[in-house]
Amino acid sequence: MPELTPERFAALARSAPWRWDHLTFTVGWPGRAPSVRAWTSRRGALRVEALDGHPLHVTPGPALPAPGRPSRAAGRWGRRPAARHRDGGGTSPVPGTTSAAGERGLHQPELDEDGLVRRRPPLGWGALDAPMYQDYRWVAMLDPVELADGTDPETGDWAAATSVRGLAVVEHHGRTAWEAVLTPTRYYDPRCSCCPLLFSAESERIETEAGAPPPDRGPGFRHAEAHRVRLDVVTGVCVLTEEIGGSDAGTRHDLRVEEVDVPPPDVLFRDRPGRRSR
Repeated sequence: MPELTPERFAALARSAPWRWDHLTFTVGWPGRAPSVRAWTSRRGALRVEALDGHPLHVTPGPALPAPGRPSRAAGRWGRRPAARHRDGGGTSPVPGTTSAAGERGLHQPELDEDGLVRRRPPLGWGALDAPMYQDYRWVAMLDPVELADGTDPETGDWAAATSVRGLAVVEHHGRTAWEAVLTPTRYYDPRCSCCPLLFSAESERIETEAGAPPPDRGPGFRHAEAHRVRLDVVTGVCVLTEEIGGSDAGTRHDLRVEEVDVPPPDVLFRDRPGRRSR
């Protein structure tokens, strides 16, 4: 395992779209929402169940194989476009268009010496998304690039999205994870500012600048002082976020990876629930 540094932590946060094709996991939001179990793939399929097996959401996805991972000889790429879709418009693959798996296969990232992503290809924002469930925090959890790369709003240049400290190699539900304590910088640019991985004054500032009404906070509300975050080393998925200090201190999500790159049976995506999530 390479030495854990802020640069390598950021590289792992960029790497998830190229580190797994199929994923089975359970995830919970302690004190906020019930836990669920999910099966998803880069071809666009998603199934979400309650822990008792009741289906909550099914996205069949195209019957296409997911492409392989990139070679270490991947070329260099320029900056991503500065324009971002904060309202969710145009951010997910549309049926009949190129899938996230297809985009990943066509566009290779620049890798570092450890095989982690130093720079992602300049694709449209959302081109590499796994299917969404309920909100874009789900998408960001499976591709936590927002923990690494931000944007200078004045110049459009790349900038560090977070300051990183407290690095450690830990075990998370029996799997190796990299842990860090993160503080969003003024360049933090979440996948969607209304449902960021790091709920903070910075994410709320973006919401306000986009025209959202001021949040209705109780007297004395305080944002988190920092956030404890864990990334699964094999997949790059964000498996834990925890607010440190502030009015809502505690775990915001806790994900347990069950299987990686074990294709689920197609029947899982044909059993449609009686109602679908919006």
